[in-house]
Parts: sequence; structure tokens; C-alpha cells
Amino acid sequence: MPSAPIHEEGLRHQLSAGQMAMVAVGGSIGTGLLLGSGAAMEVAGPAAILSFIAAAFITWTVAMALGELACAHPAAGSFGVYGDLYLNQFAGYIARAGYWLGLALAIGAEMIAAATYMATWFPGVRPYLWIVVFAALLLAINLRSVGSYGRVEFWLSMIKLATIIIFIVIGAALLTSGRVTPQYNAQGGFFPKGVWSPFIALTFAVYSFGGVEMVAVTSGESRSSKETPRAVWLTFLTLTFVYVGAIVILLGVMPWNHAGVTESPFVTTFRTVKIPHAAGIMNFVVLTAALSGANATLYVASRMLFSLARTGWAPSRLGHLNPEGSPQFAVLISSFGILFALALALWAPENAFRYLIGAAFTGMILSWLVSLAAHISFRSRRKPEELAALPLRSPLGKWGSIIGLIAVSIALIQTWLYPIVNLWSGLACLATLVVAYLMAKSNRNRST
Repeated sequence: MPSAPIHEEGLRHQLSAGQMAMVAVGGSIGTGLLLGSGAAMEVAGPAAILSFIAAAFITWTVAMALGELACAHPAAGSFGVYGDLYLNQFAGYIARAGYWLGLALAIGAEMIAAATYMATWFPGVRPYLWIVVFAALLLAINLRSVGSYGRVEFWLSMIKLATIIIFIVIGAALLTSGRVTPQYNAQGGFFPKGVWSPFIALTFAVYSFGGVEMVAVTSGESRSSKETPRAVWLTFLTLTFVYVGAIVILLGVMPWNHAGVTESPFVTTFRTVKIPHAAGIMNFVVLTAALSGANATLYVASRMLFSLARTGWAPSRLGHLNPEGSPQFAVLISSFGILFALALALWAPENAFRYLIGAAFTGMILSWLVSLAAHISFRSRRKPEELAALPLRSPLGKWGSIIGLIAVSIALIQTWLYPIVNLWSGLACLATLVVAYLMAKSNRNRST
């Protein structure tokens, strides 16, 4: 069987399983849960709980497929490498480039969220000023060594993870003690927007889990192959507990029609139950979460661009490393989504978050689709004794990836149809990637 080509010389192998997991958790527990959960609640009401349970199962199929592939081929190029090896060049390219584009836009979404949270304390300060300040902070962190970056991201992620777990415990105590009347059937019942509403809200739920794939990217800088299985399981179990637990508590404590995307529903919940100073504390935590999400996203986006450069699909300069072992030019270019955030904050502040969510979702889903398809091919080509030697195996095998591939495809189509503007932006994204691939292929052939 083929092995992953070595194009990533110079990257420092300094990340532990805990740091790998926290990069993925940090990239996931951010805007998707802390602000995007409000959008899911608006669409489906209490039935959004079903959306998050379905999203957890879909994510499990993706995590297991990626875990197997990452154990067989640890690489920062991750699903791009898997696409190259088990599908074709186009799949490998579109997985990297599409994911990079989605991540770059997601960074902008996190910046908009951070500016939204700051408005709670400083309503008179223009949002774009906060975006500029936070952008400078992110670049300073990501241009340092991966070991230093890993330590910063570990503690940023740990702060928000611990706080959300405390939130779940407090919320459960409020609901079971009778201090707060459960709101699951209030305001129109469990399905106030209809029985199909959880399907519509599935987009926001799946987007919330976006980030689980980042653990495969960190395998290219892990200390050893033994770290990957632990990191994959730790990431998936953590995200499932946090997301499903948090949405159950949120919808139990707070009336669903009080949710939105102008303020985190976590902050709204603490204000609703009148816990002293808790809303201000939670606002600080969700601000930390947004910055952590942007930090992890910029890290992974830069590694995607680095991988494209090292394999000849992007300018070679983007594959250069600074003395700290960071792909400095890839980091700088990957931060372009912040410019979109600035533009939207200036000219479309009310809809900025939703615009970037739709665009970022398309890029993320492409990586999931390629990963699942590559895993199906991987399982078909590998001998039983080769699979038995892997430290992590998917319990459902290729059938899990087939189910996941169908479910993720449905989620992508549903995203494009609701609202319909996402269809045109999604098709435009695909068309852009196809044109970019043809141009990059032509340049690559001439250089070789």
C-alpha cells in the first residue's frame, strides 16, 4: 500500500494528545456553539436538541474515519493527503483548498462574534476596531513555535470547556431543583416550527461540530503515532458531551424564542435566571472561546496552505518556515478572512455572522466528504491484517463512512436550499475551486 509522501520536512513534532484534542476542541467550541446555537434554536425551537443528536452521530462517522486514516498517514495535509492517495488529485486539492477557504472565512466569523461580545461592555466602540486588535494578537501567537502555540491554545480551550461544563451542571441543578420551570414544551410545544424544523436546523448543529477534523491535521505535528487515537476519542467525546448537554440545558432554562445571534444564548440564559454577575463572567468566557476558535482555525488553515505549497499546488514561498518552525507566509495569507469580517462589520453588521457561516460550512463539508470517500476506498484496499495493526479502527468500518457520506451530502444540500442564497454561494465556491484547480494543475505541470 502507498504511504503518505514526505513533503512536510521542518514541522516540529511537539504536540501531545491533550494539546491535539484541545486544538480541535478550541476550533470547534467557538462561534458554532456559543453564538450559532442561538440560530438553531430560532429555526427549530426545543426540537433543535434532535438536530444536535443527529449531528453527533454524523460527526462520529467522520471522526472514526479520520482517526483510522490519520493513524495510517499522519500528515498536516490530512484529508488532502488521503484524497491524493485513495481518490485522485482533484479530490486531494479540493479538500485542502476548499477547507482552507472555509477556515479563512470562519476566522472572520469568529472575529465578528468577538466584536459582538465586546459590545456588551463597550457599546460605543466600533466593531472593526476590536477586529483589528484581535487580529494582531492572533498573528503574534501563530507565528511562534507549534509547542508554544499548543500551550496557549490548550489553556484557552480549557477555560471555555471548564466553564461550559460548569454551566451544564448549574443548569441541570436549576431544572431538577424546581427553581426554573423547564421550557421544552413552552412557547408552542417541542416542535413550534414544525416536525421538519430539526432537519432545517441540522446545518447549524453540524457546523457546531466543525473542528473535529482538526485533530487529523495536528497528527502531522504530534509527538508520536500513539497520540492520535487518544486525541481522536478525547475530541469526539468532549464535543458530544458539551454540545448535546449544553443545548439540552439552554432549551430547558431559556424560552427558545428569546434566542438569536446578537448575543450568545449562554449570556441570555444567565441573565434570565438572575445569577449575580454570571452574565458578565459568561460574556468574558464566550469572548475567550471566540478568540480560541479563531486561533485554532488560523493554525489549521495555515497548515492546509502549507501542505498545498509543499505539494506544488500553491506558490512554494507559502511552504517556507520561519526559525520557530511556523509557516509564516501561510499564516499571513490565511488571515485574509479577517478582511471579510471588517467589510461585513462595516456594511452588513446585522447579517454578517449568517453570511460567513454559510460560506465556511461549504468549505468544511468538502473536507468531510473527501475524508469519508477516501476512507471507503482505504477500507476496500487494505488487508485485514493491515487494519488490525492500526491503533484506532472505526467500529462500523466502511459502512459507517457510507452512512456518514450520505448524511453529510444531505446536510450540504439542505444548507444550500435554506436559505436559497447559500446555493449560489456554494456553487460559486465550487466553481472557483474548479477553476483554481485547473490553473494550479497547469502551472504544476509546467514546473515539473
